[in-house]
Amino acid sequence: MPEVKFITVDPDDAGQRLDNFLMRHLKGVPKTHVYRIIRSGEVRVNKGRAAADTRIAGGDVVRLPPTRISERVAEKAEAMASAPAPAREFPVLLEDEHLLAIDKPAGVAVHGGSGVSFGVIEQLRMARPKAPFLELVHRLDRETSGILLLAKKRSALKNLQDQFRERETGKTYLALVLGHWPVNKKVLDKSLHKYLLANGERRVKVVARDDPDGMRSLTLVKVAQHFAGFSLLEVTIKTGRTHQIRVHLASEGFPIAGDDKYGDFEANKALVKQGLKRMFLHAWRLQLSHPASGASVELNAALPSELQSFISTQSDSSSP
Repeated sequence: MPEVKFITVDPDDAGQRLDNFLMRHLKGVPKTHVYRIIRSGEVRVNKGRAAADTRIAGGDVVRLPPTRISERVAEKAEAMASAPAPAREFPVLLEDEHLLAIDKPAGVAVHGGSGVSFGVIEQLRMARPKAPFLELVHRLDRETSGILLLAKKRSALKNLQDQFRERETGKTYLALVLGHWPVNKKVLDKSLHKYLLANGERRVKVVARDDPDGMRSLTLVKVAQHFAGFSLLEVTIKTGRTHQIRVHLASEGFPIAGDDKYGDFEANKALVKQGLKRMFLHAWRLQLSHPASGASVELNAALPSELQSFISTQSDSSSP
């Protein structure tokens, strides 16, 4: 039978958000349930209630209430443990003793879970068994390619996550959308709300600014090039919401080419025949301060060959 557990926070885990800490220790428990037990006060830090975004410290004692996982989830977790991720390295954009920046290919999840046995982080850990510390700083959708940042020290992880949270980084993506994006439409300021479909899949929708469940989301758009029937956009996000770019652009009537969640499904079928077999969204540029030296760092990841090949076959209709 499940029982109450008390976990003392290791100094190496200091600085993490409480919800992220719980996700690691409650494998197989649905994320919605994790947030529910936090809100209800069943999770305690040093005998007191705590919010999901509470930063835990070394030596804190976290109370975990009894939790159940289904037999199916338990069996799957056991199978995943018995079949470890294959070791794999990815193209390196920058690496030193503090951080690792890679160029993630499309179709690869950043971590295991939600029907995926393993992702980038598990494969890298297998490829680098002697690495004392390796953690994701942020995330990219499975279908999105481009710059992914990992920390090689706990201090670097906290510093970089603080930069992301305080919006001190510059994250710019390249997105090909259907239609002729107006050059003067530069700012999308729309609240977003996450919800689950009946099958458990995660979705996001635009809601009214005063919606209590909405989170303000800011996206900046610049036209890089117009093609016949398409627009190549440089999209900079000032907030890092789930599916933010995909939902913001689709809500304006300009879905991303190849997007299988928020896109134009009939158009996507035609695009596959033309050679575009994935979503055209690529994490192209990332600007940040180095977590140790504070020096300005700019990372760039060129468009993958399959995306570059597709736009090279399109006729240029006009200049922005």
